[in-house]
Amino acid sequence: MARLLLLFLPGLVAICAVRGIFMDRLASRKLCADDECVYTISLARAQEDYSAPDCRFINVKKGQWIYVYSKLVKENEAGEFWAGSVRRDYLKYIHILTYVALNISSVYGDQPEDEMGTVGYFPSNLVQEQHVYQEATKEVPTMVSISGGAREGLRSQGNVDVGRCE
Repeated sequence: MARLLLLFLPGLVAICAVRGIFMDRLASRKLCADDECVYTISLARAQEDYSAPDCRFINVKKGQWIYVYSKLVKENEAGEFWAGSVRRDYLKYIHILTYVALNISSVYGDQPEDEMGTVGYFPSNLVQEQHVYQEATKEVPTMVSISGGAREGLRSQGNVDVGRCE
């Protein structure tokens, strides 16, 4: 009996060591403004509230502004999802909207990248695009995340499709 336990113990340890919940990929391809999917495609405004079903998605409140970085290519009966981030600092909306009103193409200015907020997916029918900065003409493959910090780094890592939650 002890030998049998010793045979199964490494397998049990390996199963327990695997972190995260693996999920189906949302899409195998996405549309971006560049090959790395780091540039903002558009600025959109949420038309209703949305509660994220898992860690790949972001919570959105009606009226919030969202930067759109990529648009997943719809497959079969799957929903159409976009990747974006909601601004953390609401006072800076005025600064960004001023740029939009003046038709300045760059919304980043000298602001650090981490001020863009958490990046995640949301249904495209949830928002209305208010300003398109550049067309999403590059079709690139999505990739499953390996690192645990991929959700936070989705924008900076570019070509990432978060495929697991931790």
